[in-house]
Amino acid sequence: MIKILTIAGSDCSGGAGIQADIKTITAHKMYAMSVITALTAQNTTGVFDVVEMKPEFVAKQIDCIFKDIRPDAVKIGMVSNAEIISVIAQKLKEYDVKNIVVDPVMVATSGSKLICDEAIQSLISKLLPIADVITPNIPEAEELCGFSIKNEKDMIKAGKVISQKINSAVLVKGGHLVNDAIDLLYENDKHYWYKSERINNTNTHGTGCTLSSAIACNLGSGKVLTESIKNAKKYLTGALQAQLNLGKGSGPLNHMYLL
Repeated sequence: MIKILTIAGSDCSGGAGIQADIKTITAHKMYAMSVITALTAQNTTGVFDVVEMKPEFVAKQIDCIFKDIRPDAVKIGMVSNAEIISVIAQKLKEYDVKNIVVDPVMVATSGSKLICDEAIQSLISKLLPIADVITPNIPEAEELCGFSIKNEKDMIKAGKVISQKINSAVLVKGGHLVNDAIDLLYENDKHYWYKSERINNTNTHGTGCTLSSAIACNLGSGKVLTESIKNAKKYLTGALQAQLNLGKGSGPLNHMYLL
């Protein structure tokens, strides 16, 4: 049994965060474990409140997992303050963790920042450098590279800048651009394009969480990064094509479309 750990925030409506990760891992027929960094009161229409876990409690959750059931891969999502980021980075180094996927959740779909500047700096200096791959969307990639991304040429430039900055592979998700759904992997001074048809579905709550978890599942099963991303995108495409329609806002995906 392949074991995958998600370190992220809880989404009580089940569409994103820990809940989306557990569904994705289960759909890959793997064993899911979770370390919760924050509780959120949210649904498809927005986030209404956040309660952050104490850093010591986050550390204790990580200790309990690694001292008993060691994961084959780790996905990291919402980490909202510098103290939590520091403790996660410290623990993952302590346990010499491999196959780390970080979804740097920094900017909401609306464009508003989700974490403070201090936390962003901690993320860049401590957590992103220990990742095997990070998966920023366009607004998050802009935050990390420091310039606007308007086209594919800008995506390559951003991928290179971010990769050199954190010494890790970067998957820049191009979903915010107006043309086809196109993602760019920048790894070891090489870049790879992942092009897929844009699916006509406004229910996209939790797509970032789902993709990063699916990548972690593939890495945990021993696949190389390029193949892991290809497989993860195929899974995400299927979950979108299933056209689940729940809630009054941007609804969740059908993570279990394969079952």
